[in-house]
Amino acid sequence: MNQYKCDVLVIGGGPAGMMAAGRAAENGAKVILLEKNNRLGVKLLITGKGRCNITNADSNIRNLVEKYGKNGRFLFSALNSFGVDDIIRFFADRGVAIKVERGSRVFPVSDVSMDVLNALIDYLKQGKVKVQTKAEVKEIVAENGNIDKVKLQSGEEIKAGKYIIATGGKSYPATGSTGDGYRWLEKLGHTILKPEPSLVPVVTKENIVRDLEGLSLKKVEISVYQEKKKQDSRFGEAIFTGNGLSGPIILDMSKKIAELLNNGSVKMRIDFKPALTSQNLDKRIQEDFKKYQNKQFKNALDDLLPQKMIPVVIRLSKIDPVKQVNVVTKEERGRIIKLLKEFELEISKTEGFERAIVTAGGVDLKEVEPKTMKSKVIDNLYLAGEILNLDGPTGGYNLQVCWSTGYAAGESAGSVTGG
Repeated sequence: MNQYKCDVLVIGGGPAGMMAAGRAAENGAKVILLEKNNRLGVKLLITGKGRCNITNADSNIRNLVEKYGKNGRFLFSALNSFGVDDIIRFFADRGVAIKVERGSRVFPVSDVSMDVLNALIDYLKQGKVKVQTKAEVKEIVAENGNIDKVKLQSGEEIKAGKYIIATGGKSYPATGSTGDGYRWLEKLGHTILKPEPSLVPVVTKENIVRDLEGLSLKKVEISVYQEKKKQDSRFGEAIFTGNGLSGPIILDMSKKIAELLNNGSVKMRIDFKPALTSQNLDKRIQEDFKKYQNKQFKNALDDLLPQKMIPVVIRLSKIDPVKQVNVVTKEERGRIIKLLKEFELEISKTEGFERAIVTAGGVDLKEVEPKTMKSKVIDNLYLAGEILNLDGPTGGYNLQVCWSTGYAAGESAGSVTGG
């Protein structure tokens, strides 16, 4: 049986783990990084649809903290020590030029997530971090409030002065995020708040979404209702899927939708024309109908709707598609207006962890020191990334949690004084 020793052992080769390992090594610690996949950063490579939304360019810490809800305050120290400007500089110094897109989302200019991963791998190499891939942890052995050693499935054992767990949550389990860290930490005495899928598409009861699959919506307003009371509303982009909807505003409301579904039926209404009042929309429709006055109804909607929506609106409006447009009644126009301003769908469920971008829930933040990421339960343990009960909206916020908490954990665990 091989036994290895190091100053800091990091479990998890995702963004938080790589940042933690790199920073600990930069502080002079001898570091080993364990990753159970056959390569580092598997999940990082698929973020931002393979483009990697590194962070959000809003560097105002108060604004940032608010994005994470009531738990956001926990991040004040970590963001102060290593925030948005710091991570942008970190990648720029390693040759990754960045750009800022709509919604202040930050991407590499190349639109290639591999460039981000290569910069982190170079960071590990500079610090002479020993990276072990295909290294699956079998057991974490603790004695008297300290971790003594980590046993691997291979039979190897590793002893370290400090340990950092950055194994992620349960989202995208195909990438290796299978919730192992929660089980180990619970056994070590930590409280785990139930992990739930967050930033997920929603499934609707109506099959009509199949006819709209792939239709991208821009500048729409989507509102969520329960018992006829509006519970949430967002403006922005969405997309129809084969069984429901996805896209930024849907993902950002999905956590709230999941909570509402526990209490009963949930409906959403899509306003395809939020810039127009119902009266103005009626005028617009009348103008179009005047323009196409000699055409049939089915051929008079091209200026008003995307092609994919036309047959759906015709069907739901119950207006004869071959009816001459100049004899469409006011009452029939009213049905069109209602469809465009209040297109209603009932949500049956949110998708599971397989489609979730992040995990809500995780290690109770009351058990972690916010400045150092040190466990209050195990004296030589630090925690970073998605394993913590922290999750934000789409737009780079969740990766910023990984960078900031990973840096704090590495800084503290890797320091000579012990943090």
